[in-house]
Amino acid sequence: MLAEPHYEPHVVSPNGGGIVNSFGMIVQTERAGDAALDTLIVGSPPDTRKPPDDVVRFLQDSFRRARRIAAVCVGAFILGEAGLLDGRRSTTHWMFGDELKRRFPKTRVDIDRIFVQDGPIWTSAGMTAGIDLALSLIERDLGSDKAREAARNMVIHHRRAGGQSQHSALLTLDAKSDRVQDALQYARRNLSKPLSVEKLAQAACLSPRQFSRVFRLETGMSPAKAVENLRLESARFMLEQGRLPVETIARINGFRERERMRRSFLRTYGQTAQSIRNASRPLVSI
Repeated sequence: MLAEPHYEPHVVSPNGGGIVNSFGMIVQTERAGDAALDTLIVGSPPDTRKPPDDVVRFLQDSFRRARRIAAVCVGAFILGEAGLLDGRRSTTHWMFGDELKRRFPKTRVDIDRIFVQDGPIWTSAGMTAGIDLALSLIERDLGSDKAREAARNMVIHHRRAGGQSQHSALLTLDAKSDRVQDALQYARRNLSKPLSVEKLAQAACLSPRQFSRVFRLETGMSPAKAVENLRLESARFMLEQGRLPVETIARINGFRERERMRRSFLRTYGQTAQSIRNASRPLVSI
């Protein structure tokens, strides 16, 4: 995939030998002590139960030797048991966020994140978020061009930033009919323009009255609220990327002015747009 090999992968376990995975397959591993590890990535187990003591000791020892340690999905619980999340920010799959907070109160769980880096410790949300985390590791090591090349070779359409939300406004809306979906896609492509009910109804090939009724029935909210959610999601992503001025982001996403976007962020997230941008800076740059 890359012009020359930059990584030498090893599958390790505390004692080496065959390990039965959650699918019932035997995976051959090396004894961890025999491998010189630069980056250690902990895979996601099938549940959040406490790991064996030898795994915990291995991670604690690796923290002193390895350059960085990452965990995918509920692999964060294994890092937590080893004390590696103490005093750090972390994330995991949104379904297990409350449990991670409860079991490891010394970590600050940023549950609405694709992945989080705090010093040498990296954690990610659900399984596909591990791909985004891995691409960011590649970018840190080899630069953005190599990361994009790797993404293209894996047929990944869009690399997500660490600060991006685990949730999608379009998934939350869950429109069932093609007409309402068409209206939502039209809205997402035209966030900088005025998006009246009449415009959305036209995209759905319905009358405004019929469109409003069907839209609320399918999504549980008004078209205006749905458009605001789409604008907020897009604006938040841009803020966390940190590449455009706040005023430009407000204009691109149809808020027209910074103050209007600030009020919308406060109402929805309880934070200003500037606060969200500031909070995303210590995470990972994509």
